[in-house]
Formats: sequence, structure tokens, C-alpha cells
Amino acid sequence: MEEFFRNTLDEFDFHGKDIRDYSPLVLAYLGDAVYEVFIRTLVVSKNDAPVCRLHKCSTAYVKAKAQSDTIHNIIEHLTQEEQDIVRRGRNAKSATIPKNADISEYKYATGLESLLGYLYLKKDYQRLMKVLKMCVEDS
Repeated sequence: MEEFFRNTLDEFDFHGKDIRDYSPLVLAYLGDAVYEVFIRTLVVSKNDAPVCRLHKCSTAYVKAKAQSDTIHNIIEHLTQEEQDIVRRGRNAKSATIPKNADISEYKYATGLESLLGYLYLKKDYQRLMKVLKMCVEDS
């Protein structure tokens, strides 16, 4: 999976833009996709099941409440820089209103996704994989 991330990102030119200049919501936008690919890969690797069952398993990880619980569980294992990214993502003003989560859960989920997007754009794939594995450690 680390190689997949490396090969994907190396195809794009960001014109030297500092990733710290990206909005936390842009980082969350990317982080959501990174997390989705990781979780779907994990679920498929553990289950030979119909797609509807795979989707149900994936949803258990990617819904806002699960992501909120996850960030609360791993926050103490993050560096100060990573905690700052989570905080920025959590505090970002979003125009989106969550449908199936309370606002607090949604904000913490956005913080987690911001962190994943940040690590991805930073090309710190080893740390990204470590954080992703922490996210699913008890599953």
C-alpha cells in the first residue's frame, strides 16, 4: 500500500507549494480518500464476501463516529505537529452539515482525515501507514 501511495502522488506536480499552506478541509478531502482506500483494502483482505457485506464492514470504520473514536484513541501517540494538524482540521469551518453524526464527532473525524491528507501530501508514507495501522489496531 505504501508503494501505491508513493507511485500515485509522484505523478502530480504541486509546484513547490508548502503543504502547511493547504486548508485543513483540503487535507481532509484527500485524507478521506486515503482512509477509504486503506479501509477497503483491509476489508477485502479479510473477507471474501459480497460487496454489500464489504460495504457494511467498511462503513463501520469510515463513519464519523468511528473516526472520532479512533482519533481519541490514538491522539496520545501522535507527534505535536500531527496533533496540531488534527486540531486545525477539527476547528475548520465547514459548510457541510453532517447527516448521520453529531457536530462534535464530525469535527474530530475531519481532524483525523486532515492528518491523513497531510501525511500523504508530505510523502511520509511510513508514518502514514503507522497511523493507519493504529486506526485499526483493535479490529
